[in-house]
Amino acid sequence: MAGIRDTVGKSKSRLPHVSRRQMLVGATAAGGLAIAWSLWPRDYQPNLTTAPDEHIFNAFLKIGDDGHISAIVPQCEMGQGVTTLLPQIMADELGADWRTIAVETAPINPLYTNTLLIDEDSAVFTPRPAVPDFVADVRSWIRREWAVRHAVMLTANSSSVRMFEAPCRAAAAQARALLMMAAAARWDADWETCDTQDGFVVHGRKKLRFGEVAAAAALLEPPAEPGYRASSSDPLYGKELTRLDLPAKVDGSANYAGDIRLPDMVFAAIRQGPVGATRLKSIDRKRGLASPGLLHVVTHERWVAAVARNWWAANRALDRFAPVFETAGTPVSSDGIDAALKAALKADGFRIASEGNVVEAMAGRKRISAEYAVAPAVHAAIETRTATATPDGSRLRLWVATQAPAQCRDAVAQATGLAPRDVILFPMMAGGSFDACLDHSVAVQAAIIALQIKRPVQLAWSRAEEIMRLPPRAPARAKLTATLNAAGGIDALVTRIAVPPTNHEVRERLFANLPADVAQRAAVGSADAAAVEGAANGYAIPHGAVDHCPADIGLPTGRWRGNADSYTAFFTESFVDEMAARAGTDALSYRMAMLDGAPLLARCLLTATSLGGWEGGLSGAAQGLACHSMRGSHIALMATARQSERGLQVEQFVAVVDAGRVVNPAIARQQIEGGLVFGLAAAVGATTDYQGGIATARKLGQLGLPILSQIPQITIEIIDSDRDPGGLGEIAVPVVAPAIANAMFAATGRRIRRLPLSAHPL
Repeated sequence: MAGIRDTVGKSKSRLPHVSRRQMLVGATAAGGLAIAWSLWPRDYQPNLTTAPDEHIFNAFLKIGDDGHISAIVPQCEMGQGVTTLLPQIMADELGADWRTIAVETAPINPLYTNTLLIDEDSAVFTPRPAVPDFVADVRSWIRREWAVRHAVMLTANSSSVRMFEAPCRAAAAQARALLMMAAAARWDADWETCDTQDGFVVHGRKKLRFGEVAAAAALLEPPAEPGYRASSSDPLYGKELTRLDLPAKVDGSANYAGDIRLPDMVFAAIRQGPVGATRLKSIDRKRGLASPGLLHVVTHERWVAAVARNWWAANRALDRFAPVFETAGTPVSSDGIDAALKAALKADGFRIASEGNVVEAMAGRKRISAEYAVAPAVHAAIETRTATATPDGSRLRLWVATQAPAQCRDAVAQATGLAPRDVILFPMMAGGSFDACLDHSVAVQAAIIALQIKRPVQLAWSRAEEIMRLPPRAPARAKLTATLNAAGGIDALVTRIAVPPTNHEVRERLFANLPADVAQRAAVGSADAAAVEGAANGYAIPHGAVDHCPADIGLPTGRWRGNADSYTAFFTESFVDEMAARAGTDALSYRMAMLDGAPLLARCLLTATSLGGWEGGLSGAAQGLACHSMRGSHIALMATARQSERGLQVEQFVAVVDAGRVVNPAIARQQIEGGLVFGLAAAVGATTDYQGGIATARKLGQLGLPILSQIPQITIEIIDSDRDPGGLGEIAVPVVAPAIANAMFAATGRRIRRLPLSAHPL
C-alpha cells in the first residue's frame, strides 16, 4: 500500500492568513482576535429598491399598498425551484394569500451570505483529525466572518432551503408582527391577540388587508423576539403550490441573459483555444475583417471575439480569422489524464478519514481489491454561458446568471479596472447550471468587449466553447481494499481515490480570479477532503480509512451536480455489491447488516425494495441496488437494467428519499426525478475525450446523452419526516450509476467498473 500522510496539507484558500498565535488568541474565551474582529465597524442594512407605494419590512420582504408581497430570494434560480420554495416558507409564516406573492432577486448584500455552506465547507475542507478542535473551530469562525464581509451569496451544495428556511421564517414573523401592531393601533387592541390569515390581519370579526396597514407597519419598531405563527389548519408549507416561475417559462416570457435586448445592442462570439496555459498567437486579420456583417474584432491575450449584428455572423467571422493559439507545457490528453491518475493512485496520499485501525485489522489477512475509474463529466446545461453588458457612463451594467453574484461583480471590476460599486449586476435565472454558473469568464469577457466597442453587447459561448472551457467534474480512479470476517462481511476497508484537488482550484478561481490553468497548477499536490466526500457512507464497518491521492492531470476541473459523491458512491456501492456476491449473500441483506447505525438510510432501502419487488438478487433478475446519504438527505434506488439489441436498456427506477421536512412535494419530486435522469446521463455519457488540449466533443449529440425514449419508468416515494430539511437538488445523482452497474451484473454476470458504463477493462 502506498504511503499515507496523516495531514491535510497546506491550504491554498484565498482567505485571510492567520498565524498559529492568532489562532490561539482567538480560541481563548473572548480572545483578542474575536474582540478585534467584532469591533470592526459594520452595519448591514437592506439595500432594496421600492416602487411607489411599496414598503420595505426587512431584507426579505416588501409589501405594497395594493397588498402585493415581494419575497426577496438571495439564491440563483436554475431550475431547482428556489423562487417558489423560499416565498412559500415566507407566505406560510406571514399568513399571506399565495396569489399576492411576487418574487425579486436579492441585491448583493452581506445579509444574504450563505453561512451554512461556508460552515460545511470549513468542516470538510480542513478535516478535523488533522488539527485540534479549538483551532478548527476558530478557523471556521474566521471563514464565516470573512464570507459575511465579502457577501459570499453562494448557491451550491443543495443549501438554499437548508440555509434560508430559518431567516425567511424569521423575516416573515417580524413582518407579521409589524402588520398586527399597525392593525391593533387602529382597533385600540393588544397586537398580540391579533392573527393573520389569507392576506388579512384579523381580530375577532375585524379584519384589515395587509396593504391597508403596510405603510404604517413599515414605520414601527419590531419586537426583539417576534413570535412565530401558530399551526394553521390549512398551511402553505408542505402544499404542492404551483411554481411561481412556471407560467413565464411556459409562455416564453421568462428572461434569461440571452433574452436581454438593449438599444443599439450587438452580438459577440468567442474562441479561446486549447485548455491549459494558452495564449492567442495570431489571427488572419485581413480575411476576418472581410466577413459579412462583421462590426468589430476584440483580441485578448487568451481569446479573440468577433462582434456582428447577429451571433451567427460573429461566429462565422471567427472561422475566417482562423485564430492560432500556443499552449505551454504538455497538451492535455485523455491518455495523459489516465496515466496521471494511475500514478497518483500508487503514490503517497493523505488520510482524510479513519475509523478503528485498518493496519492492525488487515495484518496477515487475505485482502480483496477492486479498481474503478470515472471519466470527466461535462455540465451540458441547455443554456450555454451567456452575458449581456453595456457601458453606462462611468459604470457598467451586466446581465448574467451567477451562483456567486458578489464574486462575479468583483471579477468584472478587477478585469476592467472599475470599482466594484460601478459594476451594476443583474443576476438572471439560469437555464440549468449544475454549478457551471460559478464560472464567471463569460461575464468578464462580455464586460471587456462592451467597454472596448463602447456599446451594448451580448456574448454567448457556442456549445463547443462551453464543452471546451467550462472545467468539468474531475475524472478519478479508486482502489478499494477490504478484509472480510468469517461471515463474509466487511471487517476493514481502505478506499484510495486519485483525483485532482478540485476545491482548491475553485476557490482560487472564485475568490482570487485566477485563470483556470493558473489555479490548476497552484492546487497541485494539495489535500482536498471534499474531493473524496461521500466515500465513507454510513456503513458500520469496524475499521475504515479514506485516502485522497492528489492527481496532477493538467486539466482544470470544477464543481458539478453531486460533486465528489457522484463518483465516490459509484466506488463504494459497486464494491459493496461485489462483496455481497462474493459472500453469496443477497445484496439487500448484505447492506442491511451494515446499516444498523443508519436507520433512516436503512428504511429507504427497505421501502425501495418493497415497492420495486426486489427478487433477492437472483441471477438474471436484472435488478441492482444503491443507497447514499448527503446534505442531510438519504436515498435508496432499485434499478432494473439489461443488455438489449439497442445496447444498455434501463427499464425502471424505484427511488425512496428521506429529506426531512419538504416545503413543496411537487418540487421535491421534480428534483429527485431530474437528479435520476441527470445521473443516468452521467452513467452512460456526459463526457468527452481530450486530444492535443482540445475536447473531441463539439455538440450535445456527441456527449452520449440519453434521449426521451431511453428514460425508464420512474417511481418516487418521499418519506414523511419532521426533521430539518435536507438537500434535494443532488441527492438522486450519486446512486444511479452504481444501481445500474449492479443490475447489469445481475443480468449478465459481468462487473462494470468504469464510468461511463463500459465493459472495457481498466
